[in-house]
Amino acid sequence: MGESEFKKLGFVGLGAMGKPMLVHLANKLPKESRIYVYDVVEDAMNEVCSKYPERVLRASSAKDVAHQADTIITMVPEGSHVRSVYLDPSHGVCSADISNKLLIDCSTIDTATSLEVKEHIEKHFPTASFYDSPVSGGVVGAIKGTIAFFLGCAESDPNIKRLTPLMEMMGKQVIPCGGPSLGLAAKLSNNYLSGVIAIACSEAFDMGMRSGLDPRTLAKVYAAGTAQNAICDRFCPVPHVYPEAPSSGGYKQGFKVQLMRKDFGLAVDMAKRVGSKNVLGEVGLETYDGASKDPNCRDLDSRVVYRYLGGNEDWQPTKNGA
Repeated sequence: MGESEFKKLGFVGLGAMGKPMLVHLANKLPKESRIYVYDVVEDAMNEVCSKYPERVLRASSAKDVAHQADTIITMVPEGSHVRSVYLDPSHGVCSADISNKLLIDCSTIDTATSLEVKEHIEKHFPTASFYDSPVSGGVVGAIKGTIAFFLGCAESDPNIKRLTPLMEMMGKQVIPCGGPSLGLAAKLSNNYLSGVIAIACSEAFDMGMRSGLDPRTLAKVYAAGTAQNAICDRFCPVPHVYPEAPSSGGYKQGFKVQLMRKDFGLAVDMAKRVGSKNVLGEVGLETYDGASKDPNCRDLDSRVVYRYLGGNEDWQPTKNGA
């Protein structure tokens, strides 16, 4: 596969994750490449098109993106948005002729919607290829280009050599998960675990700090022992323990608590559907549901669950060393 294959790329969805992913592509694709973008938010399109005036071009709809581009990436918040982007009869991707085109959905949604879109495409455009490829690593990872892609196909898939180089421009790892919708199943399983760990981290820090421990000491303890995990290391829910964690910036940049509530709910639904026993599922969902509705937490990074559970954010020592 040559890079020239990506001369005409499409990108739908320029939100907190989509925009930095697009920026990596705009910076790394060959000079002759053009990226056609669409988002329902005008300002999002204006920003990227003005930053890359010759390379990033505005489209009028998802259909227009599909008409212009040979490879299309979508990154939107929910299953209803994915259904609209692909299946809207007037403005959706599938209302254009997408024969022989490569379609990659990086959204985190329910597996049923993804399979519905894939089946529609297979029926009407048998030469097109659709893949679920949700990502993990958060907004910080998207900006740094360190996200992982969970690709809904086998390692033997004929398009793997086309997909991998494209994704590696935006992230660090590409993990084929076995087949259609299995990238999403992997992502929902991952986010369930991440969400549970964030609650457990928040509770553990809180009990340790209330006992008199400095959270920086606690972080060292967790990192040295069997409690070591990425949430404590890089997304610490306690502010100012890890400077680059969303918590240290007022929880303003990161994976919104409403999205964690959505993904956690999808994971709990998936567990029920496949007969998996989740003893932490309902209480975790109840916690994120409450945090997502709390005006002190809503629209903030999901690790704001530490605030929701009553953790002390103003712990830093004073100048007198107290």
